[in-house]
Amino acid sequence: MIDRRTLLRSAGAMAAATAGVAVVGAPADAAPATFTHPGGLHNWGDLNRAKVRVAAGNDPWLSGWNRLVANGHAQSTWQPNPQATVIRGGTGENYGILYNDIHAAYQNALRWHVQGTAANGDCARNILNAWSSTLTTVTGNADRFLAAGIYGYQFANVAELMRDYPGFDLARFKTMMLNVFYPINNDFLKNHNGACITNYWANWDLCTMNSILAIGILCDDAAKYDQAVNYFKNGAGNGSIAHAVPFVYDDQGLAQWQESGRDQGHTMMGMGQLGAFCEMAWNQGDDLYGYDDNRFMKAAQYVAKYNLGEDVPFTKYTWGTGQNCAYQEHTVISSASRGQSRPVWEILHFHYTRRRNLSVPYISAMAAQVRPEGGGGDYGSTSGGFDQTGFGTLAYAK
Repeated sequence: MIDRRTLLRSAGAMAAATAGVAVVGAPADAAPATFTHPGGLHNWGDLNRAKVRVAAGNDPWLSGWNRLVANGHAQSTWQPNPQATVIRGGTGENYGILYNDIHAAYQNALRWHVQGTAANGDCARNILNAWSSTLTTVTGNADRFLAAGIYGYQFANVAELMRDYPGFDLARFKTMMLNVFYPINNDFLKNHNGACITNYWANWDLCTMNSILAIGILCDDAAKYDQAVNYFKNGAGNGSIAHAVPFVYDDQGLAQWQESGRDQGHTMMGMGQLGAFCEMAWNQGDDLYGYDDNRFMKAAQYVAKYNLGEDVPFTKYTWGTGQNCAYQEHTVISSASRGQSRPVWEILHFHYTRRRNLSVPYISAMAAQVRPEGGGGDYGSTSGGFDQTGFGTLAYAK
């Protein structure tokens, strides 16, 4: 089978590409000779579609837009509060300042792209410039790796949206991403904080992979791009696809997610994290959504089906914890946080049903329940409500 990049090169356009399935365990292809920009969570076609459809008053884009402009973070009056040191976990924790500013920048950047309002563009630019001139350290207990991963990939994606905006210091922002965020990301994937390789849940790897991939795209850095994609395919930790989705039930079109025995809030976070990873790779010519016979799609169907109140199969999941890999097991699926609302489903629904013309009834039903998706600030004030950028109805509807 040929991958999407080969199809893109031969057809000359993303819209004409029909993705094939990659060979499991194969090394990642070389990163694109020329990176596509914008090419993180958003591509030009999707952004332009949102702009045209909102201007025409068409739903569901308009309802997604109205959800965006109603969010307090999306206002051009937002004032950044940059910190030299961000701490997640332990004494002096202040990371909420960072994620609130990132989501304000993201939402203002979206408003600028869709409606062209200079005040919103200026606000997004000013937030990015304020942080790149100030931030030097991300630290804390083990949770520092979550901060560097989640906020690293989100920050890089805002910069990707604003990379050509007048007055945005892209070079300085890249330096911050390369010097502050990437070293922590790289350390975690290589060393996992000195713990047993299975100790950390899938989301720890996934947010780290997202940050490395997003930084690679932002900085036109092929080595970092390949590092992230190779880890997705072959990594030893729980973020690689075979570990994140350990059991496949092909007769049902479902696959068990690694955190399913833990709680459903984290399984849905995983849908958002891996969905973001696949979307960024897609926009650079790699189909990871369909990798290994749609392994992720089957997992998303599984998570969606269970959170819609239906039964799913469950295979006992075992792993090792701590430094000595102490034995742990899950024997039943967890009902904790079942049915929680998170803005992670539209990106999957529109990819599989519109781009791929596949039936994903459980994903689609979950997307319909959450539609129109909001973003940071719409799902509570704690960090879980800011784990994903959101606004998928506006950004991904097709």
